Amino acid sequence: MTDTRITMIRERLSLALEPASLEILDESHLHAGHEGARDGRGHFRIRIASPKFEGLRPLQRHRLVYEALGDLMETDIHAAAIEITNTQI
Repeated sequence: MTDTRITMIRERLSLALEPASLEILDESHLHAGHEGARDGRGHFRIRIASPKFEGLRPLQRHRLVYEALGDLMETDIHAAAIEITNTQI
């Protein structure tokens, strides 16, 4: 299931943000027993750089990522730690 989730996350982010770099790590194992992990949704760390972030403030960049993830935040992702890396392409 994790590989499927990572694939879905990658597809959504790639389509919406055309990233220059993208790394997705499943960190669900670090949250075993955590209240929010009991529903089966995962915890992910997303490292992303995109020219679409150029000129945007950090909050705006994060919003773009969450918008791209869409309903996955309700169905497959419990938490996403987003790291915006160098946006200079």
